[in-house]
Amino acid sequence: MGRQDGSGRQISADDVDDRSATVLHVDLDAFFVSVELLSHPEYVRLPVIVGHRGGRSVVTAANYIARRYGVNSAMPMALALRQCPNAIVLEPHMGLYRDYSTRVMSIFDDVTPLVERLGIDEAFLDVAGATNLFGSPAVIGELIRARVLAETGLVCSVGAASTKFVAKLASGLSKPNGLLVVPADETIEFLHPLPVTALWGVGAATEQTLTRLGLKLIGDIAHAPLDVLKRTLGEASGHKLFELSWGRDPRSVTLEREEKSVGHEVTFEHDVTDIDRLRSELLRQCDLVAARLRRGDLVARRVSLKLRYTDFSTVTRSRTLAEPSNVGRRIYEEAVAAFDLLAAAGIRVRLIGVRAEQLGTASGSVGLWDPDEDWRGAELAVDSVTERFGAGIVRPASFFKPRP
Repeated sequence: MGRQDGSGRQISADDVDDRSATVLHVDLDAFFVSVELLSHPEYVRLPVIVGHRGGRSVVTAANYIARRYGVNSAMPMALALRQCPNAIVLEPHMGLYRDYSTRVMSIFDDVTPLVERLGIDEAFLDVAGATNLFGSPAVIGELIRARVLAETGLVCSVGAASTKFVAKLASGLSKPNGLLVVPADETIEFLHPLPVTALWGVGAATEQTLTRLGLKLIGDIAHAPLDVLKRTLGEASGHKLFELSWGRDPRSVTLEREEKSVGHEVTFEHDVTDIDRLRSELLRQCDLVAARLRRGDLVARRVSLKLRYTDFSTVTRSRTLAEPSNVGRRIYEEAVAAFDLLAAAGIRVRLIGVRAEQLGTASGSVGLWDPDEDWRGAELAVDSVTERFGAGIVRPASFFKPRP
């Protein structure tokens, strides 16, 4: 939605009426960098990047100071250092990040049993049942922030609202180190001035389509004819964006089942430099992963890409889906978006893989809207053909090159 550099930060007044804002989204600020700075307090006021200094390395994370120079996660390290030549580069320590994540999540569990973990550094909490014990949602949000700081030395931002969608938006706008409460009766006032990119599912292509319609703000979408949105964006996507523009999000905070994953990867006999071939292999793997999810009646919330280069260095990148899915095209869109950020000229890839993570039961998971309805139907048809005639009978057209 924004530059994620702390500009445009919003926080709530002390007297905000928060009784209706019982869904919290808690997000650790610049998590990887913040953990590293616990061991390097001398760098707190300097631009800091976490990542390897190698020629083909990418930025794992950057603090807010470095982000103001245009440095972002997944950016090639060489480019990041050109944009911010004075940045301090610190090596990542994933084991340490997991340890701190466990400590923070245990604080959430002390407040409420209804904790939905979204990844290593963020979670939704339903605190409706905790208000009698701890106080109002805003008080609980401040309690969590204070405990996280006191017990780990880390800083987090909290958004509180009546829905998950608005709570997550609020936490992002309160960064860094803030609390933003959006009462239910102020949701529209909060949403409508925001850019359309704040809506889940609005990427660059959808933004361009909406801009051509003259729709630049969420309020513009809210007051656009629904039939125009459906005709332009598709039945499901148009309906979804219209509902979100009015703050309507029926999803509740849900507990995750035991963590599992489904993945595919391939090691090439010879290093591959052809970007189109790598994208085609990604598509093949995403279709295989999605088919396995559907067979198991599962959906995934997160997609992880794995690349191993010719020097055996390995990079992984994860992206969280707006809605859990088992549709291959949706999984591919996230995987290829992560890949395109890493696909610099001259890249030599030895291994490529895709993994679907944070799994849940598919039955009943499709809510008020299903933006993947058409693709889902097509892929279910392929499943039927595969079950009857075997794999490979039907394949995406993008697997084939036209004859010269």
